[in-house]
Amino acid sequence: MHQEPLPGRLPVTDRTRHRRLREQGSLERPELEAILDASFVCHLGVVVDGRPVVVPTVYGRDAHVLYLHGSVASRSLAGDTPVCVTVTHVDGLVLARSVFEHGVNYRSAMIHGTARKVTGPDEKLEGLRRLTEHATPGQWSYARRPSRKELAATTLLALSLEEASVKIRTGAPEDGEGPDAALGLWAGVLPLTALWGTPEPDPALAPGIPVPDHIARRAGTRHG
Repeated sequence: MHQEPLPGRLPVTDRTRHRRLREQGSLERPELEAILDASFVCHLGVVVDGRPVVVPTVYGRDAHVLYLHGSVASRSLAGDTPVCVTVTHVDGLVLARSVFEHGVNYRSAMIHGTARKVTGPDEKLEGLRRLTEHATPGQWSYARRPSRKELAATTLLALSLEEASVKIRTGAPEDGEGPDAALGLWAGVLPLTALWGTPEPDPALAPGIPVPDHIARRAGTRHG
């Protein structure tokens, strides 16, 4: 089905309105997409049996929908229920002259909506393809595709990307021009980066099977 592109700016709703630290908020959809594209693990918040549950799970997306993966045994992935999904990247610690001014440089996205369970076989397969390619580009074509039995044992949720909130904090501490600057203490940012390591073969791997290029070339590159 043809879908019209979503607008370039995120709508402001009661759930996405920035009430604190408004200067760190963003309404730009490309920034939402960049945050989602820089990771593959999200946290799914949902109420189960009257209690809040937050579940880490992997995801993939297209221009309109976030796909969330899980098992049919997971009650948190029942579908047709309000959810909140978050993705956060920590880029560094902001170490100020006073503890009160300490902070974190980060990028975060929060998506609200009602998640629906994907039941159509074509959309389910496409959603799983996007999820696989999101985490490891090239893997869907390399590995065996899911069987009908495996598809039946897998739950896939779809959540619209229409209602979302973005916040980003960058830069140095904010007390460089205040009274604490006279203390003579070091202040600045301690960056945090994550790198993909060298692929580790399965001990059961038969001799002579090389690491595929789409995996090998990620070694030493930055994640997030």
